Amino acid sequence: MRVAVVGGGIAGLAAAHRLLELSRERNRPVDIVLLEAGSRLGGVIHTERIDGFVIEAGPDSFLTERPWGVDLSQRLGLTADVIGTRGENRKTYVVHDNELHPLPDGFLLMAPTQFRPLVESKLFTWPGKLRMAADLVLPRAAQRSDESLAHFVSRRLGREALERVVQPLIGGIYTADPAELSLAATMPRFLEMERQRRSIIWSMWTEQRRAASMARDSSGARWSLFASFDKGMQTLVDALAQRLPEGVVRLGRPVSSIERRVTWRITTERNERFEVDAVILAVPAHQAAHLLRSVDRGLAEELEEIRYASSAIVTLAFDERQVGKRLEGFGFVVPHIEGRKILACSYSSLKYEGRADSGRVLMRCFVGGALQPEVLRQDDDGLVGCVRTELAGLLNIAGEPVLSRVARWDRAMPQYRVGHLDKLRRIEQLLAPHRSLFLAGNAYQGVGVPHCIHSGEEAALQALG
Repeated sequence: MRVAVVGGGIAGLAAAHRLLELSRERNRPVDIVLLEAGSRLGGVIHTERIDGFVIEAGPDSFLTERPWGVDLSQRLGLTADVIGTRGENRKTYVVHDNELHPLPDGFLLMAPTQFRPLVESKLFTWPGKLRMAADLVLPRAAQRSDESLAHFVSRRLGREALERVVQPLIGGIYTADPAELSLAATMPRFLEMERQRRSIIWSMWTEQRRAASMARDSSGARWSLFASFDKGMQTLVDALAQRLPEGVVRLGRPVSSIERRVTWRITTERNERFEVDAVILAVPAHQAAHLLRSVDRGLAEELEEIRYASSAIVTLAFDERQVGKRLEGFGFVVPHIEGRKILACSYSSLKYEGRADSGRVLMRCFVGGALQPEVLRQDDDGLVGCVRTELAGLLNIAGEPVLSRVARWDRAMPQYRVGHLDKLRRIEQLLAPHRSLFLAGNAYQGVGVPHCIHSGEEAALQALG
């Protein structure tokens, strides 16, 4: 069987690797070609190691509560290379009135589970705290197909919870506007909490107690909620690439067209043609739409409607003596209402071991997204200057950074807008007649590394029937 994988990001690599695994398990020969438009594999995952720093241009970790990243790492023999976040001081801070305030202990994503830290917090006003507590007595809303994250949080926990915590935390994960973000597609867990137990606070408190009990009773390897690799996320990309036989990967091969005949014909911009039995498109939805327009216009139009946001990661390194304020926690998030030019800042050298030599600090700052696209109009020097100004005010950092890097990601983050799950159902219906065409990537069922891995592996499983 001949299978083409279009796209060499983590979803495409996972698909190609899984095809090989299934071929061996089923004793079924598979001829694979992976076509990547760029000059390297990995997509947004890219690690640079220089002068004692481990610099991530894209994601710096993966969630361990989703099994697919951990499982793949184990199958690749990378378990010994996986590292968790540092155990000490796992805190997140929030910018409010030009100061960094710790997120109250027990505040999980959108709701508090401990009342004393909430009461003592200076991040919220007393009316805001009381409004959050009202979730304990508010009735369930009438069941609806979908609603925005902003609407859900506002009606359950109030505007302060939305603007000061949920928007920068959850909206930041998707670099999205919470007023457009689909609750059902991004945080279905909270939708179920309301349906089953009514109160979000009570539900999260109950789940937290159950998780703590299970952790006490469990044995075996444990990692923090977020994990990475000791030499950076590139470790995963390199391990997958090394498992692929010679000749499978074709770099610098942008695909110009896909045609459906008896088989599929894929043509690259180099005018190379590949005749295959199945195609896995592991590219952004707007690129898939372009390639499929002549195959199925209705499917292409549905894919084209999935919007994307652009962002950039500005990485800066300093000597410790340049930082006037003591760094605590793993970083901070910035609510949109603060009117600043950055979305968040992660202290890489505090978050993971080995990211910087002793005496130096490595930081990753995030800019742009759906709410601040205008920031990205600046050139790289402008972005660095903008971030330096913000850090100087918040962390009292003086002088030139010892290192700076800018990674721009144009239209890289899909926006799961209200109605996203209905769109996925329509896409599945339109895909059904094309039994040997499959989609993978972050545009559909989840944006994190584990979800991308899962989408690629599921596409491989379906391609082999």
